[in-house]
Amino acid sequence: MIKEKKRNIFIPISILLVIIVIALIVFILNDKQLVNKKIKETVVSTKTVEEQSDLKTAISKVYNAVVYIEVKSNSRMGTQVSSGSGFVYKKDSKNAYIMTNNHVVEGATNVTVTYSDGKETEASLVGADEFTDVAILKVDVKTIKDVVTLGNSDNAELGDTVFTVGAPLGKEYMGTITKGIVSGTSRMVYIKLNSGNYLMEAIQTDATINSGNSGGPLCNIKGEVIGITSSKLVGDGIEGMGFSIPISTVNSIIEKLEKGETIERPYVGVQLSDVANADALRYYYNINISKNVTYGALLTYIEPNKPADKSGLSVGDVVIDIDGEKITDSAKFRYVLYKHNVGDTVKVKYYHGDNEKTTTIKLTEKIN
Repeated sequence: MIKEKKRNIFIPISILLVIIVIALIVFILNDKQLVNKKIKETVVSTKTVEEQSDLKTAISKVYNAVVYIEVKSNSRMGTQVSSGSGFVYKKDSKNAYIMTNNHVVEGATNVTVTYSDGKETEASLVGADEFTDVAILKVDVKTIKDVVTLGNSDNAELGDTVFTVGAPLGKEYMGTITKGIVSGTSRMVYIKLNSGNYLMEAIQTDATINSGNSGGPLCNIKGEVIGITSSKLVGDGIEGMGFSIPISTVNSIIEKLEKGETIERPYVGVQLSDVANADALRYYYNINISKNVTYGALLTYIEPNKPADKSGLSVGDVVIDIDGEKITDSAKFRYVLYKHNVGDTVKVKYYHGDNEKTTTIKLTEKIN
């Protein structure tokens, strides 16, 4: 009887010990998870603080170099006033140079620049290029406050933090900063020019870009300018998508623009339309496109004795390939053509009626 009582006592004690051990294990595990959670929260918080600090430092490097640009131009309606943004990127002993969009200052008879402290000065147009939508202004070096650092847009990666500085709704809101990330690199975006549609490579961002931001800088977390914002690259009805012209695109022409030189591009002597406009082509030009042709740049006019004419191309032909690159439309034709230099010879595939043919064109410069 005594042995049985002892045995009965040991059973609840054993169960109690097991419960205590399990409770200790659960407590330790929960405590460990709580510690890990606090560590993770601390790390995230620290990273957020660091990024905010880096961003503020970056903004301070750029802010006073960004300017508000007011443009006056003459038209049939009288004097027109428009505006945009720009940034001082270079200076010498006499002058400072401001980069902006060509469409901001196109047709200007007078350009006034306002700095971050509200002081104004007159600026003169040095050089501009329609196809890259870039223009260079010049001001007295004594008037400027700061100069930006140009970065390398080729190093931009998806998810990188970027910000813009500009005047989205005019002078009242100059110095407005918007923040976002790099949403896309090497995006091909259509831009409408006086000479027709053109395809441009751009950096995509979700940082807000409005018309007054045009010509302002897109900057990385180091405070380096990696792009020129352009509202002209944003399609109608698009929300949350902004585009900037990569600085790498500008680098190849910037010296010529500073000297006021015209950017020399290949010329073949043609007028173009898109295959998608088949009905209009039939109506306006009496050109019937083969059913075999579903894309390409159609030649609606060929200038006599110019490269296209000398290569054997004729009105109604549809170019579908230049040096191995597919030509989807007239904008792609210009984009691919302008990647080549004057003097280059390119291989062209095209449709003449129902037949696919090949020819070569030696590229020249346009001579008026």
